[in-house]
Amino acid sequence: MQKINVGVVGTGFIGPAHIEALRRLPNTNVLALCEVTPELARQKADQLGIERACTFDDLLKMEDIKVVHICTPNFLHYSQSKAALEAGKHVVCEKPLAKDLHEAEELVKLAKETGLVNAVHFNLRYYPLVRQMKVMREQDDLGEVYSIIGSYLQDWLFYDTDYNWRLEPDKSGDSRAIADIGSHLMDSLEYITGLKTVAVMADFNTVHKVRKKPLKPVETYSGKMLQPEDYADVPINTEDHANVLLKFDNGNRGVITVSQVSAGRKNQMKLEIAGAKKTYAWNSEAPNEMWIGNRDGANQSFMRDPSLAHPEARSVISFPGGHNEGFPDTSKQLFKEVYDAVAAGKQPEKPTFPTFADGYRELLICEKILESNRKQAWVEI
Repeated sequence: MQKINVGVVGTGFIGPAHIEALRRLPNTNVLALCEVTPELARQKADQLGIERACTFDDLLKMEDIKVVHICTPNFLHYSQSKAALEAGKHVVCEKPLAKDLHEAEELVKLAKETGLVNAVHFNLRYYPLVRQMKVMREQDDLGEVYSIIGSYLQDWLFYDTDYNWRLEPDKSGDSRAIADIGSHLMDSLEYITGLKTVAVMADFNTVHKVRKKPLKPVETYSGKMLQPEDYADVPINTEDHANVLLKFDNGNRGVITVSQVSAGRKNQMKLEIAGAKKTYAWNSEAPNEMWIGNRDGANQSFMRDPSLAHPEARSVISFPGGHNEGFPDTSKQLFKEVYDAVAAGKQPEKPTFPTFADGYRELLICEKILESNRKQAWVEI
């Protein structure tokens, strides 16, 4: 088997997660690691056991690198994805695809013109039971969707001393909680139900209007605390918490809540989809079990098990029932489908994985949610 050489750009929380997932595929070889300086790149490459350390410009010149994974802060996604495509490389980009719709539209167009494989890392689609719910809905087990309740709750920004580049609009954009985790939630809901969101009504809240920025480095999710003199006060104008009412193209309704200040909720995406026949409920912190609600019979619990799953969902399950699969497996399963396309040399006509077009879609929804919050009114998508 010919291995596909990969370069990964960025070494924060998500870059190493990409690397770990890629190393679990039989046909990929993470050959190069890119950082802002050659020295930092070498340090991180040594830590992660990667042969080549380089800057981004150097990476683009490496002809044997076929795929580039963009795992940098949001404001770099557009320029780096564009440069990689123009260099003839397939691209897997973290979300959001870009900082605004104009940039995202340009990337979708460029990707289509080049025919190169393009993907956005909406990996939460790849929990096996998310795929199972989608397939069950497609086979009319759910019936018409009546309503959707969704939430995505975290606590990593719970204290005013919690700080990260995502709090700075010049690096992450004008939305934080909605753009960062709400985009995963909206993508998963539309993916499972097949519905399109046609209007939104949003209300944001910034709980910590001033945060204390560490004057020393603190890694994402590390939970480390510094001394009072090690902080500087910074005003915050992106949302810690958001509620959004949704209208769908079948005429029915939904609601989502997104928060990064919910104590004890480490990383919980929760879905409840009520249909004309059943209700499905699922929670990413207990991802191997889904609840099925019935009006006229006993409710059911569906455990992730390839022998019980539909064939279309079985393709994203690697282990037998009772052998739990979780967050790291989602990236592996997404990349497996992406690298099948890379091996074929071009973007499929009907990709099974989330593409730049899906990245554009989520950015569109996010911008309309932002507009709705500003106007305190319903906004059509």
